[in-house]
Amino acid sequence: MTDTIRITTGEAIIKFLKQQYIVIDGKEQRFVDGIMNIFGHGNVLGLGEAMSKYQDDFKILQGKNEQGMTHVAISYSKQNLRQKIYAVTSSVGPGSANLVTAAGTALANHIPVLLLPGDTFATRQPDPVLQQIEQQQSIGITTNDALKPVSRYFDRITRPEQIMSALIRAFEVMTNPATAGPATIALSQDVQGESYDFPKEFFEKRLHYVDRVTPPTRAIDEAIDIIKNSKNPLVIVGGGAKYSEAQNEVKEFLKNTGIPMVETQAGKSTILSTESYNLGGLGVTGNSVANEYAKIADVIIGVGTRYSDFTTSSKTAFEFKSTKFINLNVNRVDAYKMDALQVIGDARESISILNKALASVRFEFSDKLKNLQQEWHAERLRLEKIDSESENYTPEIAEHFDAEHLNEYRQSLSTSLPQTNALIEINNLIDDDAIVVAAAGSLPGDLERLWQSTGFNTYNMEYGYSTMGYEIAGALGAKIAEQNKEVYALVGDGSFLMLHTELLTALQYNYKINILLFDNSGYGCINNLQMGNGSDSFCTELLDNEGNVMNIDYAKVAEGYGANTFKVKSAEDLKNALSAAKNSKQSTLIDIKVLPKTMTGDYSSFWHVGVSQDSDKNSVNKARESIDQHLLNAKRY
Repeated sequence: MTDTIRITTGEAIIKFLKQQYIVIDGKEQRFVDGIMNIFGHGNVLGLGEAMSKYQDDFKILQGKNEQGMTHVAISYSKQNLRQKIYAVTSSVGPGSANLVTAAGTALANHIPVLLLPGDTFATRQPDPVLQQIEQQQSIGITTNDALKPVSRYFDRITRPEQIMSALIRAFEVMTNPATAGPATIALSQDVQGESYDFPKEFFEKRLHYVDRVTPPTRAIDEAIDIIKNSKNPLVIVGGGAKYSEAQNEVKEFLKNTGIPMVETQAGKSTILSTESYNLGGLGVTGNSVANEYAKIADVIIGVGTRYSDFTTSSKTAFEFKSTKFINLNVNRVDAYKMDALQVIGDARESISILNKALASVRFEFSDKLKNLQQEWHAERLRLEKIDSESENYTPEIAEHFDAEHLNEYRQSLSTSLPQTNALIEINNLIDDDAIVVAAAGSLPGDLERLWQSTGFNTYNMEYGYSTMGYEIAGALGAKIAEQNKEVYALVGDGSFLMLHTELLTALQYNYKINILLFDNSGYGCINNLQMGNGSDSFCTELLDNEGNVMNIDYAKVAEGYGANTFKVKSAEDLKNALSAAKNSKQSTLIDIKVLPKTMTGDYSSFWHVGVSQDSDKNSVNKARESIDQHLLNAKRY
């Protein structure tokens, strides 16, 4: 007879989580480092009571917002290259609804995280309970059903014994590089407290082996033939290359073959920016030379990329009639994109095999790459030294934004500091191994173009979903993962207003983070999109009811939480604040006032957006004509 242990469902879940280990390349480590929580009536008396028994050897952190704490867990997993996770538990109803945005973030970025939201009663006897929605079509529908489209795996527990198969399946999904993403197990609140005779072996140490998938010889042979017959091949380094820890193999491949590379937002900091063959960011947020080279490339070798519209410039970045694609990817869905030759396998294994097979192949592009890099270096130097007080100053992207209006911002914010100047100054001053975290607005474009990555995995960008509010929570997650490094959240004022409460969590548990808040009093990125496509500025600036530019003291907000704060309106202010922040042991917010329209513009790229086909504004009609013209050369599938 099988030995059993009688415990509650909630305790069984925690007991199981503690015993899950992942093994990659012979390295064994616990997969679930802890659990973040916000307690409510849907989880505090079941799972919460069980968690209280395991405080000594299981990290338990109290979050402040369900979306925010899940962003912490996502960033933690991202920074650990998907080899460690935090679980997250919320209450029933609005608590679990707040998980939806974060689950979408994890799904879009292929990041594993375990969500354990409370749910209504399995017995349905007290229905409708507090915070329960009611749908006439089915009494079985709860708020948690909203998590189904944004979960890689979803289950609802209505009996104690169901957790055994559900948890094992969830961990299979989360530890599989091809399916990595959020797993949601909704827990009926009455079942959490029910006891059951669980088999003891269910709680024994369980090893989840992540074996590197070797691509088939047939695909490798086809890839070799295509590359050998190319004239201008180009490698795209995506996030999959980073998660596979393929940095050395990719570097050797590029060095041996002479093939240049470009990088995606997720792939940035896999290969250092200083490498001679790294042309930098590609696509809508890419730089001029990377986008120029992509146009002449006749073979694209995608290493672990999912080809978002920003990477492909809405499928206009390449000359599709003459360009072939080879996709090295462990995920078949991503490998099929761009009608490519699919090389299904681990990025590190695949690129290593290609490198050996192409030992006799060498492309001589060194002079061309040197010239391209010098060209971009000159542009970056210009963007570093913009003098916004000069009589000849013209903002980088001031289309339809007149000088008088710009001067209103200058006077209200009391600043003439351009965003590009500030960003490059930060890049120059912080440690080489410091981690930067960002997500939305104009900063991702500036960062992909201008930021020089000087250490592996130091660029934690959430741009798969571009989730406003990820930045500060993400910085906390990165800091928990790498406590010996300085971590900087680069966040716009719009994103800060969206979600910043995990700053309090960082202070509460003494995880020091540095928040660099770029305040241009508005949603500058979307204002650029709006006005750049012929529309008037409308609801994208922070103006008071009389139309005046708002000057918000964000430093006071952070000061109220207990953080160190600094106010920056000049390069000298910024230098002093960064120095003080680095030497402090306390979390810091630096309120940086920057002029609008001083971010980088686009460089030889196109983004397909929904501009009106018919308008009474000639400027909108012209913008639509431009889009239609670009779409003539876009790939259709």
